[in-house]
Amino acid sequence: MGLAWQQGPLAPGAIGTFLTPAPLPERLLFAERLRRRMRVRFGGAWIADSENVVVLHEPDRYPVAYFPLEDVTPAVLEPERPVTRHRDLGATSWYTARCGNYHRKRAAWRHVSLPDHAAALEGRVAFAWRAMDAFYEEDQRILGHAADAYHRIDLRRTSRHLEVRDGNRTVADSSRPTVLYESGFAPRWYVPRHDIDLTALVPASMRTFCPYKGVAHYYDIGDAAKAAWSYPDAYPEVAMVSGMVSFEPNQVAVFLDGERLAHEPGQVVVPHGIDRGLDVEEPQGS
Repeated sequence: MGLAWQQGPLAPGAIGTFLTPAPLPERLLFAERLRRRMRVRFGGAWIADSENVVVLHEPDRYPVAYFPLEDVTPAVLEPERPVTRHRDLGATSWYTARCGNYHRKRAAWRHVSLPDHAAALEGRVAFAWRAMDAFYEEDQRILGHAADAYHRIDLRRTSRHLEVRDGNRTVADSSRPTVLYESGFAPRWYVPRHDIDLTALVPASMRTFCPYKGVAHYYDIGDAAKAAWSYPDAYPEVAMVSGMVSFEPNQVAVFLDGERLAHEPGQVVVPHGIDRGLDVEEPQGS
């Protein structure tokens, strides 16, 4: 999912291989300019506004935006103790964010003893996502984490035959599914509801949030818990699958052109990092 998260090229669980004569370091961090105006809102005010944001891609983490200190409102950040230590980037100072009577502890951090090779982060501060009110690119709010330019989703309509069975019961039978290709994941097949026996889908209480697709609703099928999911109000970028249903091939039998699909590498979703704090409340409350 992107460059360094999930099965991306810089993640520990990468599904590809670098064709190099010698092994790469166990951990590779990558930093680059975002090339987009990014703003941070806190306590009802804009506290950061920059066109010079650097995004850090760190293994097993979502991208993190680092703002130049000169693009942060003075006196908003108050130093905390103690200083912690990042395994690659050295000593890290933490800050309480304060705007009027509104304040949050551990709301931001800065690496204060960077090694020479990480100078791109010198004089920059990152904000904890859920400690802030919101992040924006220009005038549009972004949800979940800083934009990952290496995360891509492609949707393709197809006439291939997809069939889903739960034991002897046919749950879905379609010759017009849509396949969703997403960076770091195996293909996912979405079926129109008209081609599904909807009585087989029992709504589950679980909801998850994808920063790229929206809020997913889950369904139990027979004894198989959370065997299917749908994005009832998928984001405009993936509106083609809005309301359609996808099925977990290790929970029910999914056949594509007569061949049963297996649970491939890249199909296990790893929980979000704790500092991202992603949950369904954020997009539903935006």
